[in-house]
Amino acid sequence: MVILGFIFTAIVGLIASWAERKITARIQYRVGPVLLQPFYDIAKLFVKQTLIPEGSFKPVFLAAPIIGILSVIVSSTILWINCVNMKYTFWGDLIVVVYLFMVPSLSLMMGAFAAKNIYAALGAAREMKLILSYELPFILAILVPVIKSGYSVRFSEMLQYQAAYGPFAMSLSGGLAFIVAVVCIQAKLGFVPFDVAEAETEIVGGVLVEYSGKALGIFRLMKNMLLAALPVFLIMIFLGGLGDGFLGLFFGILKYIMILLLIVVIKNTNPRLRIDQAVRFFWGPVTVCAIAAVILAARGL
Repeated sequence: MVILGFIFTAIVGLIASWAERKITARIQYRVGPVLLQPFYDIAKLFVKQTLIPEGSFKPVFLAAPIIGILSVIVSSTILWINCVNMKYTFWGDLIVVVYLFMVPSLSLMMGAFAAKNIYAALGAAREMKLILSYELPFILAILVPVIKSGYSVRFSEMLQYQAAYGPFAMSLSGGLAFIVAVVCIQAKLGFVPFDVAEAETEIVGGVLVEYSGKALGIFRLMKNMLLAALPVFLIMIFLGGLGDGFLGLFFGILKYIMILLLIVVIKNTNPRLRIDQAVRFFWGPVTVCAIAAVILAARGL
């Protein structure tokens, strides 16, 4: 099941990456890549040599991308199991997935600090500040469907509740929490305007500046897989899940495309924020909106 979860998430993530690059290219009046270009890019990195920077802490430097992608594989597998057969789920799987979604950012920081490069360290410091800023409103946004489902922390119970009473995003508190969550996953994906940890024009790749070959390929694949897993996570806790049968699957795909388009639009219509601006943004209006959503959910709105 884990292997199938990995393969399926990787394929969906690479196709989503192609769609994101294609839409971005069309917005910029370019043709964009062919459908299989993301697959070619990953395959090319996997046949190249991985260079280890001199003076780096080699065990952590090489282990970081593996830890990151394993966390995405496990979290996405839990999500797909809930979509296929909810009887194999377990209590608290929501908490486990939320925790695992934080590990990729931590793995980027681990690898960057282990590289002992000034640009990588600067990128890691920015990534650390980003995590501290967006995780609070993200968790508060997730707390809204938890409250509305009767304080359940199990995906299957949330899906059953939404099947009976409608998606949480259709309520006032759920809609507000959904918007907050979308903004937070924009930062989790490292997309503009929250790409300060890599910022190629400023710190030449930041957290990934010393990575090459297979290690860089694993990190790139990890980010592509997150582009598949994070929208599905939002669909399950806010939009009623992917659905059953052909019609349900069709609407589930439409929900995924809607979130993907929203992410791409945000990426292409905003400039990169400075790290201090990003922190103020998340600790200010985003956190206030998340708290308001929690209060409204507690009042049944």
